[in-house]
Amino acid sequence: MTAMSDYPTPNTDRLAAERDTWVAQGVVGKPFFVERAEGARIWDVDGREFLDFVGGIGTANHGHSNPEVVAAVKEQLDSYLHQCFSLHSYEPYIEVCRLMCECHPGDFAKKGFLANSGAEAVENAVKIARYYTKRTGVICLDNAFHGRTLMTMTMTAKKSYKNGLGPFAPEFYRSTGPYPFRGISSDDAIDGLHRLFANQISPENVAAIIYEPVQGEGGFIPMPDDFPLRLQEIAAEHGILTIADEVQAGMGRTGMPSASEHYDTSPDLMTWAKSMGGGLPISGVSGRAEVMDSVYKGGIGGTYGGNPLSCAAATVAIKQVLDPSFQDSAKALGARMRSRLDGMAESVDAIGEVRGLGPMLGIEIVDADGRPDPTTTAAVIANAWDKGLIVMGAGVDSNVIRVLVPLVATEADIEEGMMILETSFQEATSG
Repeated sequence: MTAMSDYPTPNTDRLAAERDTWVAQGVVGKPFFVERAEGARIWDVDGREFLDFVGGIGTANHGHSNPEVVAAVKEQLDSYLHQCFSLHSYEPYIEVCRLMCECHPGDFAKKGFLANSGAEAVENAVKIARYYTKRTGVICLDNAFHGRTLMTMTMTAKKSYKNGLGPFAPEFYRSTGPYPFRGISSDDAIDGLHRLFANQISPENVAAIIYEPVQGEGGFIPMPDDFPLRLQEIAAEHGILTIADEVQAGMGRTGMPSASEHYDTSPDLMTWAKSMGGGLPISGVSGRAEVMDSVYKGGIGGTYGGNPLSCAAATVAIKQVLDPSFQDSAKALGARMRSRLDGMAESVDAIGEVRGLGPMLGIEIVDADGRPDPTTTAAVIANAWDKGLIVMGAGVDSNVIRVLVPLVATEADIEEGMMILETSFQEATSG
């Protein structure tokens, strides 16, 4: 196999120079420029072919250039583009809200609202919770990632996203997050929440507790089986709303429309984005109708939220997620990948744990003493890229490899990717 670094890259080199000239350096990214993408594969501007196990950080659950999504966008393109739902309503927005609410578990009336990005959805969920409860405090968890706007950056736990970018938004409180691999159980996390109530903020001043059913950037940490329900019960006892951030874990990523369904919970509010649009930018908040309706007219909204093109794509994407055959296929894919990764962990000492729900999987890499090993993690990622497999890191210590393969990946795609990953581990840990 010819290494990707051995190919001539005149177009990549030209575009890298243009990027350095015109794009702010704070926008990270390796010198890799996409020409086209389909299914679970990407071709760059110099003709190199890569297997994609990142999927736009979870935006390509339906595969790159999903033909049904593309067809819906083309059809909408011929009718009208931007309208602004606050001024001129249109049916696709309503349909996406209906489908989004269908993804929200719980036997109660629900309503939705559309925005542009995951961070924007989270900000609006917090606004809605505060207005409904007439309280200001919001509790988030250790290892959380909720975005990089001012409010959501405040809730995000990874310091590399925050250094020098404060001051941060007030009235946010961080509680213990469960992390079983590092010895932090559900009991520890619940005890931490009660300590927070005792020492920092009284529960009657808390509007909402926000959490990710599977923490993404924090290290692909699924909540323990009992934790979300215990959290929901404590919140209900004190009149606190629960917000499940499903931006990365939702829309089929764990094999279900929402990751919350794995826990038999019914969050008061849920935030959605990433694969919700099948590749186009769209996000949303769904929740209990009385909570969503509590905000005065004009209190939520935005110029581009629920753009007609994005709504056309989202209608198709969410319908696919709600299709039982799509879910069954995703679950089978996750089981196949988990089996391969568990087998890999038995022969690679550096793999401390393989974890996740369905096809949302993380690999935590540790040194001989069991401590986080970001150096080996970076080496594995670099080795894989040079062999034509795109994976990326995660975790507050940057020692977790996340696996977000498009859910339409073929058995051949998975087999090839796993072989490359195994070889990459062997090279990174030998000697």
